[in-house]
Amino acid sequence: MDIKLKVGQRIKVLRKEKNLSQEGLANKAEVDRTYMTEVENGKRNISIENLEKIIGALEFSFTDFFNSSEFKKLS
Repeated sequence: MDIKLKVGQRIKVLRKEKNLSQEGLANKAEVDRTYMTEVENGKRNISIENLEKIIGALEFSFTDFFNSSEFKKLS
């Protein structure tokens, strides 16, 4: 699976756990809602700066974000 898709899926799972809409998370992270949609669908090559904003808006650290079985085996 593509890394962009893995990151997007992880964001989507965490967003849903926090009961946030895409628009709510986008507003919290100060990114456009359409950008958030593209990120979650693996259609955007997300920058480190925007990833930091999104992870922060989800109230996670980089360590917690990437400490997932999805990232254990990257191929």
